[in-house]
Amino acid sequence: MKRGARVKQIYVAVSSVNGYSHVMKYLDDITSHPQRECIEQRIKIIRFFDDYGEDATRRAFGKSRSTVYLWKQKLKKAGGKLSALAPANRAPLRKRRRIVDPFVQDFIIRYRTAHPRADKTTITPALVAACKSAGVRAVSESTVGRIIHDLKERRLIPKSTKLSINGRSGRLVAREPRPIRRKIRRKGFTPKLPGDLVQMDTVALFVDGLKRYIFTALDVNTRFAFACTYPSTSSVNGRDFLHKFLQVAPFKVTHIQTDNGGEFQKHFAECCRANHLVHFFNYPKHPQANGHLERFNRTLQEQFAYWHLDELDDLTTFNSPLMEYLLWYNTEKPHRAIGNQPPLRYYLDNYINAPKKSNMLWTLTRCCAKTWYPLQGPRRTETSSSMIGTINLILSSMSGIWDFR
Repeated sequence: MKRGARVKQIYVAVSSVNGYSHVMKYLDDITSHPQRECIEQRIKIIRFFDDYGEDATRRAFGKSRSTVYLWKQKLKKAGGKLSALAPANRAPLRKRRRIVDPFVQDFIIRYRTAHPRADKTTITPALVAACKSAGVRAVSESTVGRIIHDLKERRLIPKSTKLSINGRSGRLVAREPRPIRRKIRRKGFTPKLPGDLVQMDTVALFVDGLKRYIFTALDVNTRFAFACTYPSTSSVNGRDFLHKFLQVAPFKVTHIQTDNGGEFQKHFAECCRANHLVHFFNYPKHPQANGHLERFNRTLQEQFAYWHLDELDDLTTFNSPLMEYLLWYNTEKPHRAIGNQPPLRYYLDNYINAPKKSNMLWTLTRCCAKTWYPLQGPRRTETSSSMIGTINLILSSMSGIWDFR
């Protein structure tokens, strides 16, 4: 049995939540959790406890009845969210503080102020000589490094900053390095359904001193693609593009994969959290991680962008035919990776329609951004009618996005 199926089965047995949508809502809570393996192990122990009792659980896993009841209580208080079973942080609330001789601390502060960015190897010989003359016990080189770190945290010595001049106000601005943020990597995650993994990127176009950026997105399973052009790669534009894609996509999106660009930070990250999307980051200088989207970027440039460069000065003029191209790409253009079918046809045949369907209903008429026509066919079965309604709804939503910045 696969891991996802096992967790789903255990979850239903423990929390007694009925319905697939409810189950998947809470399973997504630990899909990319850093302590997922520990959570699954605790769920397994709870199930074993319910089936075989207290004595067998203690012999098999070394867990007492009170521990299992505590886990169940956490699940109940969290409303059934599996992340409640993650081990809590065991770090002490009050940590020990290093006791440093005032002479040593003052010497390091004065030395670092006189010689910015001097490291522990540079400071230690001078500190040893000063301590010997003052009759103070010297400290090792490693201890000097730890003291420097503590002094930085207490802001007693300046951190490494870069000074720059604000172009508008003319003021001198000190820019400190950004704090290191832990990023979620894709690792062994394999998408199974449409929307499980959507790759996003930007394509830069530079013509006659004018620079524009095409934000692109592609669903790995169905090859459903979307794009929109913006004047800059700000995170505000990234958020706007994400909103547009969520409005256009015919499926629910759960995971986003991007590079480490600034357009996918701040406002874009806030939008991902607001829509409960898991945001995967590629490793630096590793574009092959977005291989499906990189191939779409090349196709988009060769088949559309390079033929409309003279329209880049007006975003609305450039984006309008871009929508027409995307409608053709998603509804008519065959893709070898999905059996020479257009993305929407592949999506409907494999994830929407019943297994039995008419073979006489497929010929897409030409669709443009402002006018769209239903699929034509000599016969309309119940299945084909629902399919036509679904496609027309998707096409109308794509043709309705005209608010470009």
